[in-house]
Amino acid sequence: MSLVQISSKEQFSSLLTSSTIVVSDFYADWCGPCKAIAPVYEQLARQLSRPGRITFTKVNVDHQQDIAKTYGVTAMPTFIVFEKGRPTSTVRGADPKKLNEVVQKLASEASKTEPSGGEASGESSAGNWIGAAIAKGYGDITDQYDPKGLELLNRDSEFGTARTLFEPSKPSALSNNGKGKAGSADWVESDTDEQLMLFIPFQSSLKVQSLHVTSLPPSSSDDDDDELPMRPKTLHLYTNRSHVLGFDEAEDIPAVQTVTIQPEDWDSKTGTAKVDLRFVKFQNVTSLVVFFVDGDGDSDKLRVDRIRILGEAGEKREMGKLEKIGDEQGE
Repeated sequence: MSLVQISSKEQFSSLLTSSTIVVSDFYADWCGPCKAIAPVYEQLARQLSRPGRITFTKVNVDHQQDIAKTYGVTAMPTFIVFEKGRPTSTVRGADPKKLNEVVQKLASEASKTEPSGGEASGESSAGNWIGAAIAKGYGDITDQYDPKGLELLNRDSEFGTARTLFEPSKPSALSNNGKGKAGSADWVESDTDEQLMLFIPFQSSLKVQSLHVTSLPPSSSDDDDDELPMRPKTLHLYTNRSHVLGFDEAEDIPAVQTVTIQPEDWDSKTGTAKVDLRFVKFQNVTSLVVFFVDGDGDSDKLRVDRIRILGEAGEKREMGKLEKIGDEQGE
């Protein structure tokens, strides 16, 4: 079947992780322009659908208001293209030329890559690097962070900033054996001791299922420095704080969850540890504080290359009254 009719939020979430590219037509039965462009969309679906690679879906906004609200759909028709579970392109209105152009371009890019079931780590067709497997039913929601509000305490200014941790690119150390010039390093290191305090505000309310922490310190044979940085070991996590916590302040506040990363948790190829969270405690998360308490050695330096946030994105704003482009309800 070339078109998948979405009947539940769970079904939609599953498709976003099982197909590399998902194209979604948000429509309404009462929308004239939706009906006019439907044959064009159906033809694209017949021509370009590929199992596990490109999936075309239809989402009735009256029946699936939660999904429409999550992705800010306020007019019909709206077409959204998802890559590796993340929205990358939007076409508002019944514009066959623009829709065809966007979908054909993505199909061309997808044909150059290997099919993916959404579970393996690697680089998505959009160029966003993932260091560990994504659990079925969830997606990479790292792009929901608010870059203006990020804070990272006790970072060494000779290395990267808080934003470096959320760069979509593959860490350079994976191709460079952990080496790099400090001034242009695409990772962060702690400064006066091994602790780091990271404050991550979000643009919307999230359900956070897990974190992927990537750390790629050089081995002693690759560096002559006596103070090689360590990988993180103990993490304290706090939710829905209005600001970054001070180190002394964090000691007096019970963590929502404390995580200990064992040496065997680090993937040998990607340098990434998957941190599973107690999902029931990470619902409706508007901000996250990650306190890197210590590392897996005796150094006074801690290194983190990337952080990825996995789960479900919530609503960014109220959906309000649904509108459609070029037609009035009831006509």
